[in-house]
Amino acid sequence: MAELFSSRVIKSAKEGPQGLIIAGVHGDEYEPVLAVLELMNQLEGKLASGSVTLVPITNRNAYFSAARVGEDHLDLARTCPGNANGSITEQVAVEISEMIKKADFFIDMHTGGDLFDISPLSGYMLHPNSKVLETQRAMAEAFNLPIVWGTSPELEGRTLSVARDANVPAIYSEYRGAGFHSEGVNDLVEGCKNVLQYFGMLSDQKCQVKPKVKIEDDKPGSGHLQVMHPAPEEGIFLPSVDLGDLVTKGDKLGCLLRENGEKGAEIPAQQSGMVFLKRAVPMAKAGEALAGILPVNKKVYDEK
Repeated sequence: MAELFSSRVIKSAKEGPQGLIIAGVHGDEYEPVLAVLELMNQLEGKLASGSVTLVPITNRNAYFSAARVGEDHLDLARTCPGNANGSITEQVAVEISEMIKKADFFIDMHTGGDLFDISPLSGYMLHPNSKVLETQRAMAEAFNLPIVWGTSPELEGRTLSVARDANVPAIYSEYRGAGFHSEGVNDLVEGCKNVLQYFGMLSDQKCQVKPKVKIEDDKPGSGHLQVMHPAPEEGIFLPSVDLGDLVTKGDKLGCLLRENGEKGAEIPAQQSGMVFLKRAVPMAKAGEALAGILPVNKKVYDEK
């Protein structure tokens, strides 16, 4: 298969773990792309052991469309492990899946893109292998964002589900969205370097722990952002909450405005906790996600 994306391998003279760090699975998520490009500069000649493969733009077709998906309208984060004889996204899924299977650990960085604003977090699947799970917990905490979130291992089609099946410890990150947040680039760079330090690959990295909330939720479908608080009808979403707000089950999160100007459905909170996801594009079709709540009683977003 012809190379569908560019990567750079940075090596140490000393043997050690082989890491894989990627960005740009979705074409409208820019802070992770810049973070990987910066890592290419910062890590050259600095690794104490092992190697790391860096992929700044995994989904070039979507990236150059400035959209979540490319011209075949397939979401790369739902297409793994792909099809070598399929569309462009399916072919990319094959290539990145093969790279994941060969890695000793894996990091996949995201934002909410154009559609969502998401409180900075690092996450992982609740892997059935206890050794892999413990490594993922440690990686996610080392990444050093305010929220650490372990979720269902049952979701398919993702880069992390490929890693799960190959017993490769893997984490992902989400960092805002709904516009560009320049501070996120440095936070993501430092997060990746902290993980490399955890694996003994960087000797001079100092990690200052920030306030965190650690949550694990093994309910089926947990971690699937696109199904949270689905719109019961089409309309313009008018939120009444913001990221970091603490809500009680039943509280109003916002309402929908119908095209004729009439007030549509009100959106109640389905659980108590902290708002960590909010729809940024006002227009929503029935079934599309409007907001997300984490079951915590501490406001962490503004403490970062």
